[in-house]
Amino acid sequence: MSENNPNRQETMVKYGIDEKPPLQEAIPLGLQHVLAMFLSNTALPVVIATGIGLSTGNTAYIVQMALFVAGIWTLIQCYGIKSVGAKLPVIMGTSATFIGPLIAIGKQFGIATVFGASLVASAVEIVLAQFIDKVRSFFPPLVTGTVVMLIGLSLVPVGIDYAAGGGAAANYGSFLNLGVALFVLIVTLALNLFASGFLRISSVLIGILAGYLVSIPLGLTDFSQVAQAGWFAVPTPLKFGLEFHAGPIFILSFVYVIVLIETIGDVSGTTAAVNREATNDEIKGGLLGDGFGSAFASIFNAFPNTSYSQNVGVINFTGVASRHVAAIGGVFLLIMGLIPKVGGLVAAMPHPVLGGGAIVMFGMIFGSGLRIIHEDTVLNRRNTVIISVSIAMGLAVETTPSALQNLPQTARIFLGSGLISGGLLAVILNKIVPKED
Repeated sequence: MSENNPNRQETMVKYGIDEKPPLQEAIPLGLQHVLAMFLSNTALPVVIATGIGLSTGNTAYIVQMALFVAGIWTLIQCYGIKSVGAKLPVIMGTSATFIGPLIAIGKQFGIATVFGASLVASAVEIVLAQFIDKVRSFFPPLVTGTVVMLIGLSLVPVGIDYAAGGGAAANYGSFLNLGVALFVLIVTLALNLFASGFLRISSVLIGILAGYLVSIPLGLTDFSQVAQAGWFAVPTPLKFGLEFHAGPIFILSFVYVIVLIETIGDVSGTTAAVNREATNDEIKGGLLGDGFGSAFASIFNAFPNTSYSQNVGVINFTGVASRHVAAIGGVFLLIMGLIPKVGGLVAAMPHPVLGGGAIVMFGMIFGSGLRIIHEDTVLNRRNTVIISVSIAMGLAVETTPSALQNLPQTARIFLGSGLISGGLLAVILNKIVPKED
């Protein structure tokens, strides 16, 4: 075993980071990583693309590119290219943190501006990675946990909108739509709470698949785009073009800072599985993988990428920390990204099915933030006030955007994001309010 540590038995590690399981084990273990992240990496692009107003065909293409980009950058995170890449079992995928801001930017400026701003703003994470020791103090668990909770809370309305059928649906809010979404929710919760092993880990994916199958005889699916899609296609860089506007770049720059903190947690959680702390080179490499991966994604028509926390959970749950296993998962993603029919199948998913799964996913994001605060923060008067006021501010601008209607356009988009308003307030309050004894 590669991790020699006297406390290793406590981590229950089956395969260390540099160990290679037999191929007959490594392949299904790599596929398990894909199953754990597949829904997020395909559903989130659908949420963003349809929120912006893209056609089903373009949405399917973006899903395909999300798989392609995730596969390439998972391989780079596992094996590294010079200083880029953590050289750890890090699985990459579309980031949920960007959903709200990207939809707002896309509606206002168009998809080309989304990719242009994502490309330029990724430099923020790349630059900050060089000074990570100096900036970490701005983002203690109190702040990061609050921001993660805000991510989940700000996305829940998106989930319920999809559960009702999507804003443009003629039968919006019908019993059929809500019933399918509820079915997905019940199946997912039942598996997560009462099953074990693979069924529990894949509960969201199985719930979505069950809802997808149920929706076929109910007439909610349209597979015309799948039939028209080819079996193999080479990605086309800059298919949607690039446009650059200062406001969207400024907004996404802040979001990349939040993603940076999430990635530090994921890299640290990965090495914790083998009972050691992450080195500075591993953290820096992981952040550079995030930043350059998101820049690459912008060029190849995918939304910003980041490390996936659910795969850190798989590593800790299974005891399989081999980066070679994670790399096999990256190969699966890369291959699927070259098959347009995969993107077509995901894009054809009925909105209520996606909504039922999204409510669970977004709720679990909130739970992750709650856990971050609970494990590392004393809930005294100071910290409770910071959390409460920051979340209240974030929800206020999310639920009542008209309150900001007299502000300049860029300020409306920036401050109208609950993630940015609440997160920025949490950072400021944490720095200026004296700590209690």
